[in-house]
Amino acid sequence: MRAGVECAGTLEHAYRACLWSRVANRVLLPIANFPAPTPEALYEGAHGVDWSAHLAADGTLAVDCTTGRSAITHTQYAALKVKDAVVDQFRERTGGRPSVDVATPHVRLNLHIDRDVATLAIDLSGDSLHRRGYRGPQGAAPLKENLAAAILLRAGWPEIAKAEHGAVGLVDPMCGAGSLVIEAALIAADVAPGLLRTYFGFLRWRGHDAALWQRLIDEANARRAAGSLEHVALRAYDRDPAAVRSTLDNAARAGFAKLVHAERRDLADLPPAPAPRGLVVVNPPYGERIGEVTGLAETYALLGRKLRETFLGWQAAVFTGNPPLGRELGLKARRTHTMYNGPIECRLLRIDIDAKHFETKRTPGAMPEPNEAARARPGADMFANRLRKNASTLGAWARREGVACYRVYDADMPEYAFSIDVYSDSAEADAPRWLYVQEYAPPATIDPAKARARRDEAFSVIPETLGVPRERVHLRVRRRQKGGTQYSKLSERGEFDLVKEGDLSLYVNFTDYLDTGLFLDHRPTRARIRELADGKRFLNLFAYTGTASVFAAAGGARSTTTIDMSHTYLDWARRNLDENGFTDARKHDLVQADVLQWLEERSADRYDLIFLDPPTLSRSKRMDTEFDLQRDHVKLIRNTLARLAPGGLLIFSNNFRKFRLDAEALAEFAVEDVTAKTIPHDFARNQRIHQCFEIRVPASATKSVWPLISLGRKPSAKK
Repeated sequence: MRAGVECAGTLEHAYRACLWSRVANRVLLPIANFPAPTPEALYEGAHGVDWSAHLAADGTLAVDCTTGRSAITHTQYAALKVKDAVVDQFRERTGGRPSVDVATPHVRLNLHIDRDVATLAIDLSGDSLHRRGYRGPQGAAPLKENLAAAILLRAGWPEIAKAEHGAVGLVDPMCGAGSLVIEAALIAADVAPGLLRTYFGFLRWRGHDAALWQRLIDEANARRAAGSLEHVALRAYDRDPAAVRSTLDNAARAGFAKLVHAERRDLADLPPAPAPRGLVVVNPPYGERIGEVTGLAETYALLGRKLRETFLGWQAAVFTGNPPLGRELGLKARRTHTMYNGPIECRLLRIDIDAKHFETKRTPGAMPEPNEAARARPGADMFANRLRKNASTLGAWARREGVACYRVYDADMPEYAFSIDVYSDSAEADAPRWLYVQEYAPPATIDPAKARARRDEAFSVIPETLGVPRERVHLRVRRRQKGGTQYSKLSERGEFDLVKEGDLSLYVNFTDYLDTGLFLDHRPTRARIRELADGKRFLNLFAYTGTASVFAAAGGARSTTTIDMSHTYLDWARRNLDENGFTDARKHDLVQADVLQWLEERSADRYDLIFLDPPTLSRSKRMDTEFDLQRDHVKLIRNTLARLAPGGLLIFSNNFRKFRLDAEALAEFAVEDVTAKTIPHDFARNQRIHQCFEIRVPASATKSVWPLISLGRKPSAKK
């Protein structure tokens, strides 16, 4: 996309644009325009320009090219033809020739070919003007300086910052490298954004007027000296100490070391507003390059709450590339502007932080209010009809089998990529129920607008079709999880509900985590553990919320040992055990440990029944190990079998869809693939939801299990 502003003016106007424009990328001075339907015509047109007026024979040049709607499509080849034309002209006239310098040439040429017409221009800026000269090493996904300035100009910061208004403030609660707060300082102090730059494309151009440029520099320095920020409080906060350090360093290079205050603060811990009025400007994450969409609704909701609580009477400018997340703020935007952060279409939400603009805020992760327009579309009816059919057939099956928690829909219609789980404390038809709706995030090839439309259609019919109040419907977005993040916390509400699986009660949490605490696809596996557990010593590895331990205890296990790294999940497991009457801590032991390390510790303890359900990947900072299931499963299984008593059984399960058991490396053991037996009826459409194996150690193979094998150790620096 080519965009720009064409205007006429003097050389002084061009210099002022280079020095003072806060939003431009480049300032181009056209010098030639000619037809260029062929490479030969392009060469001849460029050769016809008197280049000695712009460049010395011993100078340097570079050529940038863009093209569109033209026969010439290869930009590098077009740039090369122009470079050859310039060099050949000098060689013909002087015997010498300029050389190429792509970094800081004496003259940078800009070639644009549109509809077979070439325009050649001197790039007076020489380099993108967003490079002000104050930024050090960039962090992740930095906001460009000219985009930051554009946000501030759109948000009305120059008017807010005027001295006649008295004390004002600017706060960026997620400052990153500090682009917004530093650009705000430049604007408020009347500092030319190009004043720190040491290179412009015109400085060694033969048409350069050095006296004119020096006059403009002197004028800019005088304006800077006259500018004042005494009435402006500039505050920058970020939870990342490295971001705060970067902001402070950049502010110092820009000359605002004593005027920009930056410190590490969590969003929830923002201090009071530093002035009676001002602007909160923020570029929160929106699921591109930094962060994931899952959990961001909570971040935006927290941001909205802090705006309402801390900055009443101020204005806010929230810049987001994920406009639907803006609804989570609970504040109505009085104006919205479309802007681009690179290729990402974004929205700038301008908000007056006033009680009359506060929205009644739904709980993040809760079902939104009905969208009547979406409900009226044919897709909503098709989706509702499929839900009714599933609810009828699966509901009848669940009541017949006494199943209170089950999956009623799992992307049956691919264009409606959701899973919908029913949770209840009874299998009876009239029992109160919850719905847990998980949206599978669409691939990048799907038009986001179409994905949002289908989401709105689904959300408009799910509660009513399945007969569940909207306040009992909970939403999540599932994306591919990175190692160790599958149980990451999304909220702090701490609300638990009791549901039933058979005659046992289990706690679930619909709001704080990506998963509820109860994996429904493991229902047959838990039943199998209960069936086998009588009189057995049971070991539950990577235990999560301990549901398998509850079933083993209910099956009459002599003892249960439940091991997990997380204290939170072990507390949850204790609650599950206590709720079902298994309160003897000596009989039902909970161990907080790294399972991989625990298995490597030599111990005389042996177990008759072991359930091993490891993560696909684990790179927890609290662990000294890095674990990859596919790579390390043979070692993990062998170390686990070393804890198995003679005649015992290991049930090994995992949810990695591409997993392949290395049967050859485990050939001395009796391995039975029981996956098909452990896929419940409500997951029949998704046969890869998990894999499950029952493994025994023949008497002849017992000695081959030892010695223990070190699992996934990080390389040591010592040889």
